[in-house]
Amino acid sequence: MDPRVFDRALIEESAKKSALVWVRGPQGPARGLWHVWHEGAVCLVGVSGGAAAEGGEQPLDGLGLTDGGSATVTCRSKDKGGRLIVWPARVSEPEPGGELWEATAGELKGKRLNAPDQDGLLERWARACRVLRLEPAGPAEQRPGAMPDGGGAAPPLPTPAATRVAAPSGLPVRRGRRAREA
Repeated sequence: MDPRVFDRALIEESAKKSALVWVRGPQGPARGLWHVWHEGAVCLVGVSGGAAAEGGEQPLDGLGLTDGGSATVTCRSKDKGGRLIVWPARVSEPEPGGELWEATAGELKGKRLNAPDQDGLLERWARACRVLRLEPAGPAEQRPGAMPDGGGAAPPLPTPAATRVAAPSGLPVRRGRRAREA
């Protein structure tokens, strides 16, 4: 079987079955985003530029996703949840109100859970959000049989909450089971 045909089929099936894909743009770390697979692309909706208060959708800030730009998409396995395929994508942003935008936004609307304004959802998206299509743009970078040796986990971002400090001296000492049995 031609590897390109296998890659395309695996990309489509994994994107259809998973409610979440990991998207890495030219900037920043990868981010998990909800999406739908529609007409050969991963389609997603989100807000940029600090418009989260008005948009109420997933943030796209820090990813650097621009119309005509590129991204890397990671799909996970439905049964195990592990990385299944990683592929390069071409980003396109259909013009709000256009035929492609209406079709894409309509598909996204059908999968959007718990929207606060289901009746005016498309109008809000046209006004305050970005609808993006991530179309496969080349052979898969990682696939079954061609995975890297490392785990691929990114180191955690620095935060003062992760700093480990000594336990306060006023806390009672916990003894293990063996100490109590002896």
